[in-house]
Amino acid sequence: MMARRIAEQGAKILLVTANVGSLFEDTENLKKVWLKEFFETVKAHKPHFLALHCQECGGKSLESGVTEVERFVKELMAAQELKDYSRARVYIDESYESPERFTALGSFYFIHDSLKNVSEFDFEAGMFQKVTGKEIRTIRQQKSPMVQKEKFPADFFPQCQWSRKGFIRTRWGLSSCDFDLVNVHLFHDAHNVVAWKESPSYYAGIRQKAMDFVLQRISDERHKKLPFFLFGDFNFRLDARPLFEHLCSTGTLEAITNTNNDVDKLIFRETNNDRKVILEVERKSFNYVDPNVFQANNGTSLLQFDKELLVFKDRLDEMEITFPPTYPYSEDVRHAKQYNTTRCPAWCDRILMSTSAKLLVAKPEDEREEGERENEENSIVYDNIGPNVCMGDHKPVFLSFRLPAGKGNSCQREVEHIP
Repeated sequence: MMARRIAEQGAKILLVTANVGSLFEDTENLKKVWLKEFFETVKAHKPHFLALHCQECGGKSLESGVTEVERFVKELMAAQELKDYSRARVYIDESYESPERFTALGSFYFIHDSLKNVSEFDFEAGMFQKVTGKEIRTIRQQKSPMVQKEKFPADFFPQCQWSRKGFIRTRWGLSSCDFDLVNVHLFHDAHNVVAWKESPSYYAGIRQKAMDFVLQRISDERHKKLPFFLFGDFNFRLDARPLFEHLCSTGTLEAITNTNNDVDKLIFRETNNDRKVILEVERKSFNYVDPNVFQANNGTSLLQFDKELLVFKDRLDEMEITFPPTYPYSEDVRHAKQYNTTRCPAWCDRILMSTSAKLLVAKPEDEREEGERENEENSIVYDNIGPNVCMGDHKPVFLSFRLPAGKGNSCQREVEHIP
């Protein structure tokens, strides 16, 4: 009965991205709550296909991190909350001894018993294989048959050449549709003042180069082009220069230079009002007088400064953001709703998709029936996880939708024409 319903209505998909670096730094206080919130999201949306993309698996300490990652994987695989998902694939990058290859990425996929005939692509054999049972597959080298993994070239970000940034791609077939799922971690802002100096910032340029690298790799001629979903920690930041002008429109800037005559501190003060400090910015410090602005109305008034995706508007799409910036939250469980004062809050964690993939998520307006339009909010949800508890410095983000029955076949016919 359930299988017939899926065939008629389409499979429910739940995509989740989570930077778990700080989770592994304090598993004693964070892991139980993190898993509880994650499982509650799964329970609420009841996916037939569940994909979890994690970045910074193991945290900063490689030695202790290996053991903790193994425990985390085992807990997920054995969780009672996932008992109806008898098929699973887990890919963990364990290239610890090779910093030039290590990405610290982990990709988890769970398939509900009621979803039949799910297949996964073997990139070496160039063909799909039926998914049966549960398997944990570690990635200890650059290539693995079932994944495409690459770390960004070191010269992309010379100041931080061994940072764990890259991507892992898997390819899936279900509900008569084939698509790619890509776990992505892009470069961060290393210095708040440097990020302010130019608009767009120096770091935005590095991320754009890395994103171009990903898009080129997943659309080259080696494999058929398919709809794709990219979800991970993109580290997208708000455009600092116009943002600071907006936040400090009534103030004046005092730029503090170091011995090399480089600006390494910004102080914005009220023109009057005893020259009260409105905003103070240093390399790893961001103190604004009214931090509530980033959460009022979910911070959406500041989305005008979220510009990095605009460069890819012809190639990438995203559902509307209605949740607060996902980073950097306090890692103190007593201050779960507060942001750290290290970086300017931003929507770093995202779920992006190709134009063809968006057609799988949402039908065009003129194709929807009246009932579908009324229930759209219930069928497509793009939100964060654990808004009221501490999940670490990043809030996980999820996209829940139903893969329309029969949509896949038409999608595959069209996919060869994607430019």
